[in-house]
Amino acid sequence: MESTPLIVALGNPGPQYESTRHNFGFLTAQAILDQARERKSAALKTLQTTGDFELYSLVLGGVSCLLTRPLTFMNLSGRAAAKIIGRFNLDPGNMLVIHDELDLPLGRMKLKRGGGNNGHKGVNSIEEHTGTANFLRLRLGIGRPEHPSQVVNYVLEQFSEEDMRAVDAVRQAALKGLTLYMRRGMTDAVQMLNAYRLPEAAVSKTGMDTPDALE
Repeated sequence: MESTPLIVALGNPGPQYESTRHNFGFLTAQAILDQARERKSAALKTLQTTGDFELYSLVLGGVSCLLTRPLTFMNLSGRAAAKIIGRFNLDPGNMLVIHDELDLPLGRMKLKRGGGNNGHKGVNSIEEHTGTANFLRLRLGIGRPEHPSQVVNYVLEQFSEEDMRAVDAVRQAALKGLTLYMRRGMTDAVQMLNAYRLPEAAVSKTGMDTPDALE
């Protein structure tokens, strides 16, 4: 990794959105920050908390990196990413975007480079503002509603208490996978993250009675 990695976690700012499906990226960033605050070796520093983004520097998996949560709304997320890339002279290809994904069920995630944005306005904004789609994405499954017309309301709904058990398990596994990526690279991280299945204790009763239901 030649340039400093930039982790961009997507979500909407404000307490009313904190535990919504669209804020899975923000929730995962919080797990990263919580661990970093507990470990001196993470060397966590707060660089900015106002304006278009929160920005932190930390050591993850032995690698110095930057972590941001845009404070614009989702469809303007790319503005924050582009500003940080310009300020620190970063390689957009070394950016890793964490976001919710309709085409994966809750409890599954996928790490990949490039590809389409699947209509995700935050990812689309990053592509537009940085001029590239060739960045890493950690896609965190939230599942789809029954009808396409329900998508907007669905992503802005709060996770249920039962679903939060799965969310917490996924974000801890995502933290481990991202640490593995920084330490050992893409291949090992993909093997771990893309094969992840919820532990029995975290499986929600709403459509996910067993881990096999996630296949």
